Amino acid sequence: MSANLVEIAVGAAGRVPQVALTREPVAALVHAAHETAVADAVAAWQARGGTSDALDAILVYCAERRCADQAATCPGCRRRTEEEGSTSLDRFVSRHARIEFAASDVEVKGPGTASARFHDLDDLTRRWAGEEYWFWARRVLRKLRHGVRRAHIAGSPVAGEGETPAVILMEPQLPENIGMVARAMANFGLDELRLIAPRDGWPNEKARVAASGANYVIDDARAYADLASAVGDLNFIAATTARQRDLRKPVLTPRAAIAELKRRIEAGERVGLLFGRERNGLETDEVAGADVLVMIPVNSRFASLNLAQAVLLLGYEWIEASGRATLGRVTTYEQPLAEGLYLGEDRPATKEELFGFFSHLEGALDERSFFNPPERRPTVVRNIRTLFTRLAPTAQEVRTLRGIIAAFTKRRPMDPSSGS
Repeated sequence: MSANLVEIAVGAAGRVPQVALTREPVAALVHAAHETAVADAVAAWQARGGTSDALDAILVYCAERRCADQAATCPGCRRRTEEEGSTSLDRFVSRHARIEFAASDVEVKGPGTASARFHDLDDLTRRWAGEEYWFWARRVLRKLRHGVRRAHIAGSPVAGEGETPAVILMEPQLPENIGMVARAMANFGLDELRLIAPRDGWPNEKARVAASGANYVIDDARAYADLASAVGDLNFIAATTARQRDLRKPVLTPRAAIAELKRRIEAGERVGLLFGRERNGLETDEVAGADVLVMIPVNSRFASLNLAQAVLLLGYEWIEASGRATLGRVTTYEQPLAEGLYLGEDRPATKEELFGFFSHLEGALDERSFFNPPERRPTVVRNIRTLFTRLAPTAQEVRTLRGIIAAFTKRRPMDPSSGS
């Protein structure tokens, strides 16, 4: 990190990374940028004499937690709370001499030396652990780099020509629907969009806005005068319909249809998915030219889907079959997830940690004569241990549970006014 962007200041609160231009903690800049529209955040930064490149670099500093390499933390950041050992609300309070609230005259006093101020008790319970400013910085960076003017993002197809089914829309009426179809296609790896006689003409800027960043699909979309010209180069067509047709054609579910399309693409054929008009779907004569019919399992009493929904369901089956799906997005800071319990930076508790918790809990229960009658103790202990073992807590969860026990068993100073 360039010295003219972030400096490390040492003061009473410890080592704090500061923005050199404004002499404020990095977290303060991240907070301000996160709470406003990105364009407003950039404008405010530039009004103070900063450049876009400098703002980007400062956000990267926070997003990548480079402060850890410099043993620096910002006030209010969760990294600072963790480094101070405040793993529970009880421990957080014990570090303070006084915690004040803006909304009332209530004060929380502790045996420590620090001081803090929150809006009210609810605010304390929400924010005592600190904010994940690095996560906020990542969100601002993503918007700064990719989301300020989504209507002008170009993007690029994920597959070569003919490697995915062509999505064919029969006489689409609303350009907004075309844009939402493009977005659904981009979500699930479908690149080729063909439009048959779109009512409002083509190209159309309203479709681009509704595509919400899937503009490569919009930019590459082709308009045709009629069905015959739109499908002339294809070998196989699957037509979607919600109505039963008196036609001797195979009827497939989306999953079965996609499996057939995928098999034909792998054999070198060109294939397409034909969707009907928003108002009344496909005419029987139009369906007659298709090789198979696709019918989506629905509630029999309400079978109508809007255009983008129908494309999305077929697209989902396509990406599942293609093996290219990821759980959620993948970015510089977000890696692909596997199905199952997500632990993040946590880990399953070790047996030593779990047994330590059992000892702590059972000791506290013994002090309060919980095991009564005493001869029931072995059975109750076994049940308690079985319960928490079945829950498979993480290391952090075990620490939290022990903090809760400590909070409930801490001896409180005698109140002189109570007379006892």
